[in-house]
Parts: sequence; C-alpha cells; structure tokens
Amino acid sequence: MPEPTRPSLDEVNRSVPVPSVYETSFFQKFLAYSGPGALVAIGYMDPGNWLTSLAGGSQYRYQLLAVLVLAILVAMFMQDLAIKLGVVARQDLAQAIAAQVPAPVRITLWLLNEVAMMATDLTGVVGTAIALKLLFDLPLVYGILLTVADVLIVLLFLRFGIRRIEFIVLVAILTVGLIFAIEVWRAQPVPSAIARGLVPSLSLLTNHEKLILSVGIIGATIMPHNLYLHSALAQSRRYDEHDPAQVTEALRFARWDSTVHLLAALLINALLLILGGTLFFGQTGQLSSLQAVYLGLKNSAVVGALASPVMSWLFAVALLITGLISSITSTLSGQIVMEGYIHIRLPLWQRRLLTRFVTLVPIILIGVAVGFNDHTFEALIVYAQVVLSIALPFTLFPLIHLTDQPSLLGNHVNRRFTAILGYGLTAVITVFNLQLLLSVI
Repeated sequence: MPEPTRPSLDEVNRSVPVPSVYETSFFQKFLAYSGPGALVAIGYMDPGNWLTSLAGGSQYRYQLLAVLVLAILVAMFMQDLAIKLGVVARQDLAQAIAAQVPAPVRITLWLLNEVAMMATDLTGVVGTAIALKLLFDLPLVYGILLTVADVLIVLLFLRFGIRRIEFIVLVAILTVGLIFAIEVWRAQPVPSAIARGLVPSLSLLTNHEKLILSVGIIGATIMPHNLYLHSALAQSRRYDEHDPAQVTEALRFARWDSTVHLLAALLINALLLILGGTLFFGQTGQLSSLQAVYLGLKNSAVVGALASPVMSWLFAVALLITGLISSITSTLSGQIVMEGYIHIRLPLWQRRLLTRFVTLVPIILIGVAVGFNDHTFEALIVYAQVVLSIALPFTLFPLIHLTDQPSLLGNHVNRRFTAILGYGLTAVITVFNLQLLLSVI
C-alpha cells in the first residue's frame, strides 16, 4: 500500500499564519498559536468525564481528586510529546507509527484505535441524548437517533475554518466553566476537605469500585484520540519549518497553548467532582447519574436552600454543549486514524456517518434489551472510559518510542529523563488496567 502523499486533515494543515520568531510580541504570538489546545481540551470534558467525576464525588466525596489531578498532569506530559511529533517531525501520530511497523501490526493498531474511537463516540451519543431528555423530555431512543444529525453541525462548523472552530470551542469551554463555577460557589464546599482529597490513597488499588472509577477517570482524561488529534492540529500553524529557531518557538507556544487549555479542563473536571462530593455525597443511591444530579439540583430535599430550576437547566445546557462540541474532535480524530493507518481518505461527513452508525448499532441493541434505562446507559459511559484506558498503552508506548528517535526529532529528541518518565507513567497506567482486569476475574 503506498505511503500517504499529503498530511492528514490537509484542509487545515499549515492554514494559520503565525508571527516570525524575530518579532517580539509575546501576546500576539500566543494568540496566533492558541486554539489547538482548546479543541483537545474539550475532549477532556466530554460526558464521559462528567459521569466519572460526578460518580467519583458522590460516592467518595473528594478522595478521587488526586486521581484527577495526576491524570491531567500525565495528560499534559503526553500531549507535549504529541505536539513535539507534529511540530518538529511534521507527522501525526498515526502516520508516524504506520511508517515504522509491518502491515499486520498496523492493521491491528488501527482496529484497536477504531474501537477506542467508538467508545469516545458512544459517550458523546449517550451524553447528548440524556441532555435532550433533561431539557426537552425527549425519550432516549429518539435522542440517540437524533445524534445522527450532528454530522450537519460538524460540517457547518468546518465551513467556518479552523480558527473560527477554535473560537467556538473556546467560548464553549468558558461557558461550561462559568456554569460549574457558579454551581460550586453556591454549594460552598469545605476547602480543607478538598485539600485532603488531593492526597493519594492506597485504597485506590484495593477497593474494586474505587478502582473502576479511578481507571474510568484515567480513561476519560488521557484519551488516545486526543494524542492523535494534537499531533495533527499542531501542524495547522504556518511557520518556516526549515528555520531551527522558528521550530523551537513554534514548539514553545504550542506547549503554552496546550498547558493553558488543559488547566482549564482540569478546573472544570475538578468542579464537577467537587459538586458531586459537596451536594450528593452520602445521599441515598449516591446520586451518581446525570439525571439524578439534574433532578437533585432543583430538589430542596436533596440540596436544601441551594435548590433551583435554573441550576438544573444550566447543568443540562452545559451537558448538551460538551456533547455536541466533542463530536467535532472525535470526527477529526477518526479521520486522522483512518488516513494514517490505512491511508483511506473519506470526506468528513462520510467518516462521521460511518462512525456514528457503527456506534449506534450496539447502543440500540443494548437499549432494546434494557428498555432504554437511563442508569444502564450511564453505566455504559463509565465502562467506555475503562475501554479507553485499556487501549491507552497501545498509543502511549509508540508515542514515547517515536519521540525518542533522533532521526525524527533531531535536537528535540526526548531527554533520557523524559523517556524514562514516559515509559514509567505508561507502565503505571498498564498496572492499573491489569489490576482492574484481575479484580474482575
């Protein structure tokens, strides 16, 4: 099979001009490079993150904050490697892996990543359908079928160009962050209890239910599709790749962009977990479902004087926003994986429909079997995050190996400490996964 002759997402590749390294305005340069991090960050706050964070808070109060913080820090580290691959080597992760492995391995990795993409898409489908039910009392089955139409939203956004998409996503992040900041401010959590939650506990490995949620948080936070996406979007900026100083600066500002937006994602996920831990910890049934949180926010018997229909409505609106916006990034990531591994290029609307229909078939079958029960579908979201976590090492090990090769990255190759840390972190994630599988067996 011939090698790809053009980069993935070639319609956005090198489409955004940036200032020269010899210009002096830091703020102007930061704005020019800012954007890909927002598209990646929205993937860190999709409905899967919502459910794992809310479930963690309602069941264990603030104890899983340590897992969330550590997961985001690891995500920052891994996204930095993906950025470096894109900026310096001008390759996305799928292309770089495919160029170095034999065909059977390449096809196997493609299939594994397709499963991960479906798990990512599943969280968006179910989350959006639940939001539509909460806002408009639309039955889940109709909400799930209606998500097929979000391909039109993706196409509409893509017609705006990558910079406008980045701006729309940034506004969505700020809106969702503001909503949860208001809700947590009204809940008035205890700061000292939150601080204690930042200290890791050995019970994360010994408590089966806590382990499932911990792995779910890891899977919902460090997602394979975000690494593929960032390695491609890092190439959207047009700079002189033959000038070493310009490449170094492009890498520096891409890292700034990633760090700022991932910190925003950390804040939003922490707010969700704190909200669940403050309002719903110790409640009967441990209000770990999205619908239960929605109803609880307007029920004075649950949250007392804080009860407000407006807070419930804002919660559902934020859920709908993240469900819809995350469909953009999952579509782009799916295209990168397909083009990079098997060199098949489909128009984005075809790729989106294909992914969505493949995702809908098992969802509909499960829905028929359980009568489209809300709690079953939300449990499906949590286990989808576990699937993502299990698939993650098959992306992380190749990423670290690739960024450790001077032939690809030259002077920007991983330092020894970076490589050791990367392999060590991936090994820890793998141990978490094995511990989960052994506890199930």
